Amino acid sequence: MRHRIFILFLLVGITLSVFADEVVFRAQAPKQVVVGRPFQLTYSVNQRSRDLRAPEFTDFDVLSGPYTSTSSSTSFVNGKRTSSFEQTYTYMLMAQKEGTFTIGPATVKVDGENIQSNGVRIQVLPEDEETSPQPSPQGRGQSSGQSSSQSSANQGGSVSSENLFVRTIASKTRVHEQEALMVTYKLYFANVDVAQLTNNTKLPEFTGFLKQELEQGEIQTELEHYNGRNYQTAVLYRTILYPQHSGDIKIDPANFEAVLRVQVQQRPRSIFDDFFGSYTNVTRMLTAPGVTIHVAALPGGKPAGFSGGVGRFTLTPTISQTELQTNDAVTIRLDISGSGNMKLLKTPAIEWPEGFEPYDPKVTNNFNTTTAGVSGTKSIEYLAIPRSAGEYTIPAVHFSYFDIDEKKYKTLSTPEYTIRVKRGAGEASSAGEQPSGVVSYTQKEDIKQLGSDIRYIDTKLAESRKTKVESYSYLWLWYVIPLIIAMVLLVVLRKQIKEAADITRMRYKHANKVAQKRLKAAAAALKANDKDHFYEEIERAAWTYLSDRLSIPTADLNKENIASILRQKGVAEERIQEVMSVLSTAEFARYAPATDHAMDDLYRDTTNLINNLENEKI
Repeated sequence: MRHRIFILFLLVGITLSVFADEVVFRAQAPKQVVVGRPFQLTYSVNQRSRDLRAPEFTDFDVLSGPYTSTSSSTSFVNGKRTSSFEQTYTYMLMAQKEGTFTIGPATVKVDGENIQSNGVRIQVLPEDEETSPQPSPQGRGQSSGQSSSQSSANQGGSVSSENLFVRTIASKTRVHEQEALMVTYKLYFANVDVAQLTNNTKLPEFTGFLKQELEQGEIQTELEHYNGRNYQTAVLYRTILYPQHSGDIKIDPANFEAVLRVQVQQRPRSIFDDFFGSYTNVTRMLTAPGVTIHVAALPGGKPAGFSGGVGRFTLTPTISQTELQTNDAVTIRLDISGSGNMKLLKTPAIEWPEGFEPYDPKVTNNFNTTTAGVSGTKSIEYLAIPRSAGEYTIPAVHFSYFDIDEKKYKTLSTPEYTIRVKRGAGEASSAGEQPSGVVSYTQKEDIKQLGSDIRYIDTKLAESRKTKVESYSYLWLWYVIPLIIAMVLLVVLRKQIKEAADITRMRYKHANKVAQKRLKAAAAALKANDKDHFYEEIERAAWTYLSDRLSIPTADLNKENIASILRQKGVAEERIQEVMSVLSTAEFARYAPATDHAMDDLYRDTTNLINNLENEKI
């Protein structure tokens, strides 16, 4: 009996040791502290421990500690017991000088085993200056400090613009066209109790920029030394901007609303009011100043394949196969990776040799937006089917961009591919050959065998029927009329087949019909206030219509060759400028913010342009 009890306890002990919680020993301290101000450094472990060995606090004074405390809890949920335990060691430290310092890991013993914690990195900020000059509203991002302070005072509490303001911080103020910059709106406050930040904000339109917002997440506060003082700061909004033209572009001021908790000076109504004081919430409007961005034009000498790419990119080409048979598909894939204005990169064109039937390229974007800008990969798959045997050469594809680091143009190229196409199975190698699967009877025995299947024809019955037909001579029309109808249908069918084979003519003929479908979809998106879908349909309507009318593949279509072809066809310069204006507006508005009025104007202009081009002889 005793042996059984011993074995039972042994099994329980082994089970508990296997399923015991993993030991977690963690050090925590503020990321930023101020010289001369005490702060806490805590070490916590989720199991009972002893013999704490702290690191040497070389750059900090130990004011007190370590203080040891423990806490435990037990809960029952659905009959399941859950317990937790935490032991904490707390030090009170104070920094001796400013800078960034690292406190090494500590160790404790848990069940006789040494457990090591993580280290912590602390930034030490200087003390507040005793007599610091008050920064101007423009310099600190508060353009209406006096009026806001008076408004707050009238509502029961005074908060100066020196203690509460918002800055507009541009990562760069001098950039090139399409070069990314980040604009941050940051709240600064000291000796102020900010209860909450409301959603009542008014951001600028960022006219002249392509905007890419950054995910904000939960607002976090941290210390920052600015203009001689230490402030609690919080990032309110961040966005990545790409300037679309050269010159000085002004970003207008932004407005934010904050709710402050201020103490009201009034006669106490009770002993509790006298002791605790009375507080109220005050709404405060904060204005972040505007900023001017100086945008330099891209230098001259642009390569022939340059389509507006600015950043840092690499090009990785792959081909599915170089030896294949007719009617088999070959795929070329281009991966453009890097960072920059990825969303505005044009799709390079491949010049397929005669005898290949190409299809529209498939584009897959995998982008990631960070504080450094937009990065990722643009993958383009080109598919074509060879219809004739032979050896073909696919020329190299060139992708040019402006390197923002080296401030010069660069061109990336793919290799020149040689493709060998063999004749597929079942295809005739010459005009006189019979395709496989077709039976040809050339032997006399075959002919005899075929004749044995023919049944005897009663000639007397045929003569009797001939006599009846002759007696009704008008019945010949029953044979002639179907023959005429069949010939007419044959002519019409051959014409339709010929037109369907002429893909260029069919696209030209149905250009307006396709464009009207796009415009109809854009009108529905406009009514639903679906801006992304609206701009996509508008842009596709304009570009697809011009591609079909001018017989230019979509991959080769750009504003320069559109204007050149329209001039060659005798289209008036006024109409050409109208085309350029609609294309530029549609392309820009798809990524830049716009008002509902601007969307109505763009829809009307695009509709009028397509209707006017229908009357042109192009």
